[in-house]
Amino acid sequence: MNKLRVVLADDHPIIRKGLRLLVNEQADMEVVGEADNGREAIAVAQRLHPDVVVMDVSMPELNGLKATEKLKELCPETKILTLTRHSDDGYLQQLLQAGSSGYVLKQSNPDELVRAIHAVANGQIYLDPAVVKTVVNKIGRHVPRSLPPGKQLSGREEEVLHLIAQGYLSKEVAARLRISIKTVEAHKANGMEKMGMKNRIDLVRYAMLQGWLQDI
Repeated sequence: MNKLRVVLADDHPIIRKGLRLLVNEQADMEVVGEADNGREAIAVAQRLHPDVVVMDVSMPELNGLKATEKLKELCPETKILTLTRHSDDGYLQQLLQAGSSGYVLKQSNPDELVRAIHAVANGQIYLDPAVVKTVVNKIGRHVPRSLPPGKQLSGREEEVLHLIAQGYLSKEVAARLRISIKTVEAHKANGMEKMGMKNRIDLVRYAMLQGWLQDI
């Protein structure tokens, strides 16, 4: 069995040691590299091409948000899991927009991190249960729960948007649905336009309200 290859990026050695012990005691994952700042995280990920980078937000030289944006440009196949003490949904929105696939609080049960690594490695979005309720309550005031009158998503549009919201890349959606990438992009664009959504954050918000992320 191939193990999930994980890189840890956190500027506190004690925290990295604890994370390393937690990850390495899992039968199906292992820590292959570490970094103590954002720039080093990018360099290590470029060199090792891990499946998942567990990224702290507050780090010297280059913070986790900027490092996430850059890393997604350089290593788009690597999934980034944000690990932070910040429960404010403002951080969550910025990080999802930057390309993070998951958001876990450091104060949560260690099992949350393990579940999150598995989820993002499988191409899904993972949000710590501790922040989901707060986020849903806030976004519920800004995102419609249903489509505008006279507009209806087709079955294929909903399938595509469902998978995109979970974090799958267009080429992965194409493979799962056995359609072309161009067709995926067309369905995505049409569905987003019908819903009045402009970006991934809008789609994830809508998906949370629809319960699309509850089964992952």
